[in-house]
Order: sequence, then structure tokens, then C-alpha cells
Amino acid sequence: MSRIGIAVHRFRPDALEVARSIALWAHSHSMSTVADDSDVSAINSPHVEAGDVGDVDVLVSVGGDGTMLRAVRTLAGRCIPIVGVNLGLLGYLASVEQDAVIDALDVWRTGIEGRQYRFDDRMLLEISMWSNGARLANQLALNEVVVEKREAGHTVRLGVDIDKAPFTTYAADGLILATPTGSTAYSMSARGPILSPQLRAILMTPVSPHMLFDRSMVLDARELVRIEILGHRHVNVATDGDLVHTLKPGDVIEVRAAQEVARFVRFEEQRFHQVLKTKFGLSDR
Repeated sequence: MSRIGIAVHRFRPDALEVARSIALWAHSHSMSTVADDSDVSAINSPHVEAGDVGDVDVLVSVGGDGTMLRAVRTLAGRCIPIVGVNLGLLGYLASVEQDAVIDALDVWRTGIEGRQYRFDDRMLLEISMWSNGARLANQLALNEVVVEKREAGHTVRLGVDIDKAPFTTYAADGLILATPTGSTAYSMSARGPILSPQLRAILMTPVSPHMLFDRSMVLDARELVRIEILGHRHVNVATDGDLVHTLKPGDVIEVRAAQEVARFVRFEEQRFHQVLKTKFGLSDR
């Protein structure tokens, strides 16, 4: 390992301090550390230089699950291992405590995959947006893509096909298509089920549907979901919480499981149901 990338929560002093300690550790082992321009400015360390974090041996995310989502988005499907450093709040993705990050990096530097650490590969969604037969944009998402109304007080109409077969038209505030990883995010707040992140599936959850059918559906990850914007209202499209596009009536979104994955590094066993139990304060009996 010779090159480390850092993605950091730029507005948390404790995150910046951890980032500086990582850079100092890397320097002491003759490794270079890079970050994007904004992170370099915030970290303010002589051992961190501006560079492409997509061209590193490992990317260390310091902050929480939000910073992890940004790290995944920055890598854009490149299968670079991500070490997530958690800063006090229990997260679903970031699993290394801040006082253990140097020990974890020592294990990564000298250890053997499958013994001292393991890879946790997570499914991504591939989202394609089309207008008049022309591709507008392609996006990857770790948690979800949301197609939603732009104005309060109005619903949108979304025609959904599953594997080229018409399914139904949703009248709702929006529609969420989530990965199993994203089942504990926006989809859960819309009454969607919680899925094990090790599954490969696409979760489709309507947001405040104005129709009798108001249930989530768990689809096979091999299925293609096509959404056409119906009616006369524009919609917003957001991936992992970021607004990425506005679509007009007649435009189409296609969602499928991506071939790429997000690869996280785990140094100790992290059972998903135990994380849930702690997160929600569940009792044993």
C-alpha cells in the first residue's frame, strides 16, 4: 500500500483531527495521502495533497454514514476499498471507532484479507435518465434513487414497468427505489421493510401514495424498473440524498442493479441485526 485517500466531514473539528493523524501515520510509513481540493483545505496538513481519490489503494472516510455516501459517490463504481471511521454516533456503514483507526490501518497494511480483515461488498443501483430517446445522465447510488414531486400540495403520476411488462401507475408524492443497504434510510421512513444488506434486491416504496395499493415491493435484482413521468408536472430525481436532475412529463428513468459494487473493509464481525438492535434500543425479550 503506497497511496491513501481521505474523505472527511469538513465541519467537524474531531474529524479533521483524525484526518491529520491518518496523514501523519501514512507519512511515517512513506505513503502519500491525497484528498479532493475542499478536503485538503479543511484538513490543512503538510502531509495531504490534492489528488484523485479514485486512484488510491484505500479510501478512508472520516465522519459518519453521510461522509461514507460521499466517498462512494466520489469513487463512481471503482472497486476501491473504503475504511469508514465513526465519530461517536452509531452508523450502519462506518464501523471503525476514531481511537482505533491507526490500529485498523496497521492491520490493513500488514494483514491478510480473509484473516485480519474482510471485504463487505454492497450492491449499487445504476440509474439512467432519458428524454426523447436521448440519455440525459447516468448515476450510481448506494442507498436509493427517489423520484418525487417538486411542489408542495401536488402529487405526481409515475407509470412503472417491471422487466418490460406494465405494472401500474403510482399517484404519490414520490417513489423510492432502494438497495438492501438503503432499506434503513428514506425507504424505512416511508414504511418500507428492512432488508439484510447482504441480499441482492431492489426495494420499491411509494411515498404517501394516493391510491389503494400502498405497499412496498421487493424485486429481484435482475429485474429492470422503468419509470415514465406522466401527467403535466415535473419531478425531481435525487440519489443518496443529492438532487441530480429535474425531469419533465414523458421523460423516463431506468433502474437496475449495477455491475459495480461499493467495497467496505471490516476489521471485526459486525452483525447487521445487532446494529439494528442497538440503533433502536431493542430489548432481548
